[in-house]
Amino acid sequence: MKFTTLLGAVSATALATAAAAQDADLLVFDYSGFEDPAFHQDYVEKHGDSPTFAFFGDEDEAFQKIRAGFEADVAHICAGSVTRWTESGIIEPWDTSRIPAYGDLDSNLTGEDIGGGATYFIPVDFGSTAIAYNLDEVPAEDVATLDVFKNPAYAGRLTLPDNVDDAYALAYLATGVDNWATATDAEFEAASNWLREVHPNLRTYWTDPAELAQLMSSGEILVSWAWNETYPTMKDEGRPIAFQREAAEGSSLWLCGYVNLVDGQGVEDKAYDYINAMLAESSVVPLLEAGYGSSNAAALTGVLTEEDLEAAGLGVIDVPVLAQLPMSNEMRERQAETFELIKAGF
Repeated sequence: MKFTTLLGAVSATALATAAAAQDADLLVFDYSGFEDPAFHQDYVEKHGDSPTFAFFGDEDEAFQKIRAGFEADVAHICAGSVTRWTESGIIEPWDTSRIPAYGDLDSNLTGEDIGGGATYFIPVDFGSTAIAYNLDEVPAEDVATLDVFKNPAYAGRLTLPDNVDDAYALAYLATGVDNWATATDAEFEAASNWLREVHPNLRTYWTDPAELAQLMSSGEILVSWAWNETYPTMKDEGRPIAFQREAAEGSSLWLCGYVNLVDGQGVEDKAYDYINAMLAESSVVPLLEAGYGSSNAAALTGVLTEEDLEAAGLGVIDVPVLAQLPMSNEMRERQAETFELIKAGF
């Protein structure tokens, strides 16, 4: 789901009118596209319709809207935002005993509970971030290390996502860190300096998968730090692309899921019905077809083969993996501020 920067800002008026008037007992605050009934088939079968949806452009916008009084029942955010939302008091813990699949969630995606042991975040969808490269012009040995982004041979034909979490996941891995939750000040500085060194080599920072696919299809970009969805999309189009998740230093996993909003006016039972539907086996294939893995490991492996996962850029790998789990709000803000400076050339 990592399109927190893709849709752009939308006005409060647009937000207020974006809701699809369906089951009025549950309002889901989400990214556009996640209203697809195929993602929550069990909910539709049980209640006869999808929940009502309202949409936001990015998670900061969603956070500010809720703080200003916008009322919804659940919201879809990525793990990096969880601490901020928890500490603000706008979300409350989930009762995991009401989520039958909770014990089947991939332990690499759940991490440690935050908020005194309570569970404020239920991961639902995930994907990988790794090196996408042009098979015709880039030899495999050149992408055997993340230092390809510092390789002068590709200067001006490299790109990174305009996303602080993905950028720092890359930089931490490149400097020997695979758990950003425990990163020291020295490790943060090393990662930041790595990004500064890479910055002059970049042609651009891509903002959405469609833009990246166009840049790579034209040959303008040869190597990118990319989300897994770009790989099967371009491959299906017959483009010369490969996806290297096993660089020596490793690759990353991002994850998103749902939080339970404190001031929701809907029916709480339906919030759990919705979460359970998103985690159901019936949602695995529709999510994968959209580029996302299901966090329900039992359902995922029960429905899909390893070949299916490999083809989607989500197969098992044997290198370090940095999971983009929740971090302290202080560290995330520090990274965001530094990333903006780096992009500006400082």
